[in-house]
Amino acid sequence: MLARILLRIALGGLLFAAASANAQLFRAYLASDGNDANACTLAAPCRLLPAALTAVASGGEIWMLDSANYNSGTVTIGKSVAILAVPGVVGSLVALNGGPAIEITAASLKIALRNVVIGPVAGATPGTSGIVMTGASRLTVENSVIANLPVFGIFVQNLATLRVVDTILRNNGGHAVWLENGARAVISGTRILDNAYGVLAQCSQPGLTTLAVISDSAISGNTEGVYAYSYASGSTSRISVARSTIERADKALFSYGTNGGSTEVNVGASQIVENNYAWYQLGSATVLSMGDNLMRGNATSFGTKTVFPGE
Repeated sequence: MLARILLRIALGGLLFAAASANAQLFRAYLASDGNDANACTLAAPCRLLPAALTAVASGGEIWMLDSANYNSGTVTIGKSVAILAVPGVVGSLVALNGGPAIEITAASLKIALRNVVIGPVAGATPGTSGIVMTGASRLTVENSVIANLPVFGIFVQNLATLRVVDTILRNNGGHAVWLENGARAVISGTRILDNAYGVLAQCSQPGLTTLAVISDSAISGNTEGVYAYSYASGSTSRISVARSTIERADKALFSYGTNGGSTEVNVGASQIVENNYAWYQLGSATVLSMGDNLMRGNATSFGTKTVFPGE
């Protein structure tokens, strides 16, 4: 308790000076001993994330001050905001009651999650996924853990943009990251471990491209490492992998295009090791190697790999 009080005093100088008692806050606060009837200020923090989202201004920040769960059901984020736990604490968001922990349905938002843990609750009605984003917004996930969920870690579609930095996605029952119909992702410095599947870029809408760029990451123990799949004429899916390791997958690099869909998986400066299939190429699909990868200890491969030295 003393440490929490000292932390609040230390942060007090950063408190936004509202123009009136009714003004929304630039910075709202959550604490395990907070109350949702409070103003969500540093001196009077709220308890759960929905209350802080109501109190904070668009473009503001929500700070979790100590280790606790900060939701009791799916939280729909409908404004641009950064949500973060202060260093040294665990800001937990849980998936329960048959839904995701976080849902983003609105367009044109800029949202950041930093230093949070998303997972299930033992003994509660199970949730489904960590984050579901169907609105064409921008989401950044930094220094976080998304683990042990029955379905997806992160699901993104409809021209939304995802950035995942220095994060762990592990032991999820579906894909660690599923991108669909024009969604785009940049994943760096991230560990994707022992999920049912790794990263999927899928497209079924003509004229759209679903894109994932993965760098400096480890993808281990997933049935598929990376999988680009397009299945409608004029649709495109592409995954680029650089300076990364994919190991212990059934299919490390999986590229599949059908019904006129076009797919590409390209890889450079990476290790593709100890997989069943180093690459698996089907239909109107391409697997491109930059010619500087280590491919060793894989049982086999399927389809044609094109070596492309680049510029």
